[in-house]
Amino acid sequence: MLQTLINAWGSLPELVRDIVWILIITVIIIISVALLTLWERKVIGWMQLRRGPNRVRIFGLLPGVGQPFADVFKLLMKEVIIPAKSNKVLFHLAPMITLIPAFAAWAVMPLSPDLVLSKADAGLLYVLSLTSMGVYGVIIAGWASNSKYAFLGAMRSAAQMVAYEIAMGFALVGVLMATGSMNLGKIVDSQAGGIGAWNWFWLFPLFAVYFISGVAETNRAPFDVAEGESEIVAGFHVEYSGIAFALFFLAEYANMILISALAAVFFLGGWQGPFQGYPGLGDTFLGAPSFGWLLLKVFCLIFLFLWFRATFPRYRYDQIMRLGWKALIPVTLVWIALEMVMASYHVGPWGRPWYH
Repeated sequence: MLQTLINAWGSLPELVRDIVWILIITVIIIISVALLTLWERKVIGWMQLRRGPNRVRIFGLLPGVGQPFADVFKLLMKEVIIPAKSNKVLFHLAPMITLIPAFAAWAVMPLSPDLVLSKADAGLLYVLSLTSMGVYGVIIAGWASNSKYAFLGAMRSAAQMVAYEIAMGFALVGVLMATGSMNLGKIVDSQAGGIGAWNWFWLFPLFAVYFISGVAETNRAPFDVAEGESEIVAGFHVEYSGIAFALFFLAEYANMILISALAAVFFLGGWQGPFQGYPGLGDTFLGAPSFGWLLLKVFCLIFLFLWFRATFPRYRYDQIMRLGWKALIPVTLVWIALEMVMASYHVGPWGRPWYH
């Protein structure tokens, strides 16, 4: 039976198989976002010595697990109120501009040694261009709402996202220098050899800058001044309700998963095993590359998002901009210059055969 299914799958046109994988990945991400909202409430509740959601069940089982699905149902049922003098076309378009890049970036994400939708050689540029598209959705949402509060939130968020996008781009330049490729699959392959061969070791400052910039890009705490409820009443999406608000909510959590996955691919070896090539362990599951390792790394990085929200106070806007322009960007430039020196002397990744 299994062999029949495998043969049937192999006989399908490549386009059909790609469409099926796109649907599978999209559904998995949406379900992951729903469960991530529950996980966030549980983790923060655990850190603050209180219970998270523990009432809504699924078929009478697993208390609390039904909470995210109840939230989705509530948002679907709520009325979408459109401001009278808003630009209605752009008002509806903004959530889609914010959400679509968070899903489209998975087209070049290497999930395992054999599973990737597109092996594009310019995958890194593709990802960088898509992750920078979110700022347009934010600006359009604030402007199209015809609300001063929403517009102020959009401007603050756009300035923040642009500042940290530059730092993120420079961090990826360092990855390109270390791996010699813009293909995400080849970037993972270049980190073969165990935990010491992953990019985090030689590019740790860039790894820290990339992840901090990712937290700021997603408007997550402590960089959530663009939607600080006590300051500007939810920021750029203050006029959105119902399913329109849910799309912004979905985009934020989908971007958290995306940033974590990209950080794992660029700096933590992607699906590479931590003990690959180690005597006695390299031939076991601890050294074998698999999707499970990528999943574990993404899980740990997402936990950091939740930890930050439960731990750090919200930064002032001037502190956020100072960190982006005067700290993170200079760090990336200095480390890129240091990489040039290491490349000249064939130190670290630049001593690998591909460089010569």
